[in-house]
Amino acid sequence: MNIGIMLALIGLAIGVWWVLLQKFRAKPWLQQGVLAEPLHSATFYPPQLVGLGVFLAVVMTLFALFAAAYHMRMNVPDWVHLPLPPVLLLNTALLVLGSIAIQAAWSAADHGHDDTGTAEARAERWRRARFYLQWGGLFAFAFLVGQLAAWRQLDAQGFYFSCSPASAFFYVLTALHGLHLLGGLLVWGKTALMSVRVDGAERAPAIALNIRLCAIYWHFLLLIWLAVYALFAFT
Repeated sequence: MNIGIMLALIGLAIGVWWVLLQKFRAKPWLQQGVLAEPLHSATFYPPQLVGLGVFLAVVMTLFALFAAAYHMRMNVPDWVHLPLPPVLLLNTALLVLGSIAIQAAWSAADHGHDDTGTAEARAERWRRARFYLQWGGLFAFAFLVGQLAAWRQLDAQGFYFSCSPASAFFYVLTALHGLHLLGGLLVWGKTALMSVRVDGAERAPAIALNIRLCAIYWHFLLLIWLAVYALFAFT
């Protein structure tokens, strides 16, 4: 199957997953006679969430174009397969752990600003949200450090950026993915600072929304990385 088509299908799967996740988190079968939705409802789509969806669609298209170019270039006779550094497996595990941690932060924050339970229970939910949010960012940062280690390993083996088309694609795609993750870490840092003090109900929904955006972005970058890794490993 053409790699570009494969990535396009993955993008479609991400969109379907996102919509279904929002709907199932809302539990519409439990809602009776609700005329208006609160701002933190999973079926409410704030501008930030819509903007993120558009941005992710653009990013998916960009990676799909690179993958299509990679697939076409590898059919030229001078193509030399690039040996993948073993550290990439560790890096993949770190990114998976980061995605799991931020998903846990999203779940905790989503219940941290509702009106159920005591004040102590809500404070405990926010404590767990901060804890998992911090670990999600640390795992992502460790992933970037691991990617730099992979570059150093390839450089030590003589696979420079300009030594072959395969190595050039590897450096470009991993750098592009790393830059997007680095941008996500900037937003993560701002969100982590905001979550240190949840000193009022009026701030809690905004912080919960930021965590939600970070979680969606982390899941997306994880899927992109899995597709990129599969591109290098199986072609």
